[in-house]
Amino acid sequence: MAEPLQPIYIIKKKVQGHGHHGGAWKVAYADFVTAMMAFFMVMWLMGSSEKVKQAVSGYFRDPAGFKKESGTGTVGDGEQITISKDDMEGLKEKIQSAMKQLPDFTQIRDHVTMTVTGEGLRIELMEKEKGMFFQSGSPSPSEFGKEILSKMSTELVKLPNTIVIEGHTDAQPFSNDNEYTNWELSSDRANSARRYMSEHGLRPDQIKQVRGFAAQRLAEPKNPDSPKNRRISVIVQYLEPPPQPEGAKGKPEAKHEEKPAAGAHH
Repeated sequence: MAEPLQPIYIIKKKVQGHGHHGGAWKVAYADFVTAMMAFFMVMWLMGSSEKVKQAVSGYFRDPAGFKKESGTGTVGDGEQITISKDDMEGLKEKIQSAMKQLPDFTQIRDHVTMTVTGEGLRIELMEKEKGMFFQSGSPSPSEFGKEILSKMSTELVKLPNTIVIEGHTDAQPFSNDNEYTNWELSSDRANSARRYMSEHGLRPDQIKQVRGFAAQRLAEPKNPDSPKNRRISVIVQYLEPPPQPEGAKGKPEAKHEEKPAAGAHH
């Protein structure tokens, strides 16, 4: 007699996860990629300039309050650090503190103005009725003017920023001949300021331009003969100037001389 057939059982085994190691390899791979990224960042920092290193260090010391320096992300000749408006305000305070140390500061505080503009920090030395910063009718700085220019040079030489120096006069013609006019006087005073500041610390490569405007850019347009229009302007420029609106153009420098006429010296 034949034996009865035995039932056949099929057992299906359900595999959980992704084999014996599951997804652990993904975590290990992510750790490896992170380590490589950190390695390349360290190598980049080692090859960067001191300015970039200081900027990165400043960020990690105080991320919330860090506003002053930021790298452009490039290495080599094109590398720069942006000086922001906040930095210009800080520089303004430093120069003001240096000037307050002058014995006669109370007499001139209304004749020294500092303004943060789109071009940078503009420092204006505006004259009184009688010569204060420059000898009357002369392109040579007065002793007091030399002291002010020296104080500024001490602070500005610490910066990588370029400097522009401008000379301005009031609307009164300087002389009654064509040999020496307000154009020559404004240019010569700006150049005298440049020369003196260079002799007292300012680096030659810092000076970008020396400009003479005569009476073309009055500080007090409603009072063109005001002595405050006779001034020297020192502009500390941004390293990377803020972009101007498309189509915007700066004011061109005037090129025509004033008509000579009899008048007072400046």
